[in-house]
This record gives sequence, C-alpha cells and structure tokens, in this order.
Amino acid sequence: MTARETKVRKESKSSAVDYLRKASDNYDQMLAAFHASNWNAAATLAVQCAISSADAICVYEKGLRSISHDHLDVCDLVAKLPLESAREKGKQLRKVVARKNMVQYECRSMRESDADEMVKITVRVYQWVRGNLKGSSNG
Repeated sequence: MTARETKVRKESKSSAVDYLRKASDNYDQMLAAFHASNWNAAATLAVQCAISSADAICVYEKGLRSISHDHLDVCDLVAKLPLESAREKGKQLRKVVARKNMVQYECRSMRESDADEMVKITVRVYQWVRGNLKGSSNG
C-alpha cells in the first residue's frame, strides 16, 4: 500500500503572519462566543482557528500549506514539522478538525462539553503556534 500524497501549495514564509492574523481573529471570537455560552459559534471558530494556526506554522516552517479537500491532511503536515511537540500538536489538531463536518454541516447543536473540549485543544495549538512564530508582527 502506498501512502497518499498530501496536496500542498508553496507560499512565501512571510505570509505566515497573515495566517496567524486570521487565527488570532478567530481565537478572540471563539473565546467571546464560548464565554457567551454560544457553543455552536465557539466550536465553529475553534475549527477555523485551528486550521489557520496550522497553516501559519506550516508556512512559517516549510513554506507550504495544505490545499487538500481533506482538512485532516493539515494535521499530518503539522505532525511532520521539525519542531518540539509537533507530533502531539498534530494529534490535538486532528481532534478539532475531525469535528468540522459535525460542527458546520449537521443539524445537531453543540453541547457545552463538546465546545469546551474543542476550545481547550484549540487554545493549546494556537498558543504553541504563536510561540513558534518568532518575530511575527501579530500581537
């Protein structure tokens, strides 16, 4: 069995800050939605923050980001980065991104416990990415 190749696009490493800015916007709104007990919005924003965070770190480290239709492919890209905790963060990212369809396309509303888990994981991933983007201009 051969491994499936992830579709990627080369990007300038300087664009990592733009992906981080998107992640930051989603992060702030995710926390606001969570604190307002808006579980659906918090979970949706957690997915968006996680994906933008992953794009930021992949572009920063490798000058690549996933353009695959399967959003889980970005988790594999993160896991393979030459950074401390990259494998762990790839696994954590997978827990959030795997819920994308449920959160955004199914009729069931998110429960507080679902949103809580997604937000906690996303906070860890986002903070790890920010910590690794040394010298980025996003505060």
